[in-house]
Formats: sequence, structure tokens, C-alpha cells
Amino acid sequence: MQSRTREWSRLWRHIDLPLLGVMIAVIGIGLVNLYSATHPRGASKFDQQLISFAIGFGLFAVFALVDYRAFIRLAYPLYALTVIALLFVWLPKLGIEKKGAHRWFGYGAARVQPSELMKIALLLALAKNLHDEPAREGRGILGLLVPLGLTALPMVIIAAQPDLSTATILFLLFMSIMVVVRLKLRSVLVLAGVTLATMVVVWFTLEPFQRDRISGFMWPDPQGLGWQADQSVIAIGAGQIFGKGFMQSSQARMKFLPEHWTDFPFAVFGEEWGFVGCVVVLALYFVLVLWALNLAAQARDRFGAVLCVGAAALFFWHVIINVGMVTRLLPVMGVTLPLVSYGGWSVFANMMALGLLMSVSIRRFGH
Repeated sequence: MQSRTREWSRLWRHIDLPLLGVMIAVIGIGLVNLYSATHPRGASKFDQQLISFAIGFGLFAVFALVDYRAFIRLAYPLYALTVIALLFVWLPKLGIEKKGAHRWFGYGAARVQPSELMKIALLLALAKNLHDEPAREGRGILGLLVPLGLTALPMVIIAAQPDLSTATILFLLFMSIMVVVRLKLRSVLVLAGVTLATMVVVWFTLEPFQRDRISGFMWPDPQGLGWQADQSVIAIGAGQIFGKGFMQSSQARMKFLPEHWTDFPFAVFGEEWGFVGCVVVLALYFVLVLWALNLAAQARDRFGAVLCVGAAALFFWHVIINVGMVTRLLPVMGVTLPLVSYGGWSVFANMMALGLLMSVSIRRFGH
């Protein structure tokens, strides 16, 4: 009993305060922004988000307290279970269809979105593969087959739901991790070819509404396909330097800005808190990503290092794509802003990723 107490005491002394502080700051900003964006008409969304974060903090604590090295044995089984869960969305009476998409399964109010869990499952699987098969002199083409296959399988299933945004995130996660792995020149060329081939195949398999989003980005029509992005840019511009103030977003309150609690919360925040507020939020994300990469450099083993790089990549690409689409620099893809956008399963995935970061951070001191 005393040894267990001493162990908990050592873990508590090594809690990563910078990571914890940035996490709490972004969560606080997200909740304030969601309250402003949804009240009074959407008060239930704020209440549901509070519940999601309560569960999310529990997941964060579990992933932080469990030694991340325990996931080396669990990585492939968790990956396999999540792939199976992805198929449940098409089962009769169990799968749930919404706006033509099959992304959830469950019964009544109890719903599971396995595509969000796949981000963590794939990260664990790729970390295990690179941990078990380190290539000291550069990873060749054969060494890419397993990680590429691990990524391609869920990508195809998720893209068929259709959920191109999450499939894109999985591909970017894979590419980001491969960047830090020493690759032979031939492997780099193969990856470039695979990327181009994937883009061509994806274009010809897109759903009409997905092609419309890309068309609306390339050939804007303020009264049609470009409506969402245009209203988002108007909202951010209206905030000017210091913003209009809390709960003063006219674009959100007058319903000019659709899906402002999921896809476009950054536009609401920009209108209410201005350029200064946007810089603060982006700076917090920047610190989070840099800190995750710093933890990767200090990790005790390859598995922990890849987990940190992958977690950094997940946050980085979510922020880049979400902010890019609300500022009209990228097509509207439906990618959420981490810890700010409304959505329970998005919250769970983000909190699990942060829990893994905390676990690696705590144990870099020799625990």
C-alpha cells in the first residue's frame, strides 16, 4: 500500500503543468465561445458539451495515469476492434443515417462515432509498428507496406460513409509520422506517387455535395456554394482588432453563419474577440503542438516519441484545416476545431490524445 502511495506521489510531482494549463485554457475558451454561439436557442448544446468534457476529463485521467507502454500490447487489438466498429454504421437498426451520411451507430440518444476513435487507434497502431520494426538505416518500400495498409483500410471505410474530412485527417496523420521516420529516397518517391494517385481516385469517387464544396472554393458564388465561407469571412472581418464583445456575434445570432457551433466556431470567436482574440487562440494551439514535439524529443522510447508526434499532428492539421476553411484559404471540409467545436466524440478523441501526451511526459523522468 505504501509503495502504491509513493508511486502516485511521484506521478503527481511530475504532472506536466504547461500541457495541463494550455489544455484548460483552450477548453475554457471553447466553452465560453459555445455558450455565446448557442444561447439562448441552443442551450442544450452547451449542457451536452459540459457532459462531454466531464467524460473527456475521465478519459484524459485514465490515459494519463496508465503507463503508455501498456498500449504496445493493446494497440493492434484496439485497432481491430475500431475497424469492426466502423462497419457497424451500416448495420440495419443499429447504424444511424444523418443527412445521407452513415457515421454513427447506437440506439436512441446513445450514439458512437467510431471514425473519431479511429484517429487514436491508428496512432497507437502506427506507433507500435514503428516501435517493433525500427529501421536504423532508412525505411524502404517494404517497410512502408504495413503502416500504409494500417492507414488505407480505415481511410477507405470512412471515405465510403462518406466522411472525406476524417479520411483526410488519417492520411495526414500517416504522412506526418512518416516525415519523422528516416525514409530512403525511393520510399519518399513512392509516397509522393501514392499521394497523387489517391487524390485522383478520390476526385472521381466524391459525392456530388463534396465536389460542390471544392467547386465553391475554386469558383466562389456568394449566393450559392460560397455562402458559408463568405459569411465566415464577414464575421471575422467584423470583429476588427478587439471584437464586438461577448455574445455580440450578429452573424451567429441572425443565422447568417450556418453550423457555427461545429464547423465555424472560430468565425464566431473572431467576430466577438477580434484579431487579438484569434491570435491568442492560435498561439495556444501553437504552444500545444510545439510542446508535444518537445515531449517527443524527450520520450524514453520510440513508441512514446511517435505517440507525441502523432498527437501533435492531429491537433496541427485540425487547426490548419478548420481555420483555413473559415478564412476561405481552404475548401469547407467539416473538420472540427479541437476542444472548441461542439461534438462529444471529437472531445473524447482529443482528450485521449492529450492523455497519451501526459502519460509520456510523466514517464520521461524514469517511471
